[in-house]
Amino acid sequence: MLSMFRRMMKNDQGATAVEYTLIASLIAVAAIASMRTVGDKISNVLGNVSNTVT
Repeated sequence: MLSMFRRMMKNDQGATAVEYTLIASLIAVAAIASMRTVGDKISNVLGNVSNTVT
């Protein structure tokens, strides 16, 4: 049992996959947040243009 635990501790492939997943998740959250902000600003600009034209 102890030798199996030692082998698991030496194996770092799973840890690398978890790290990559966390990095990808953080990038996705940042992208969604920035897209919402940019989308709101674009909506405001287009609203102002629409009000000015009419």
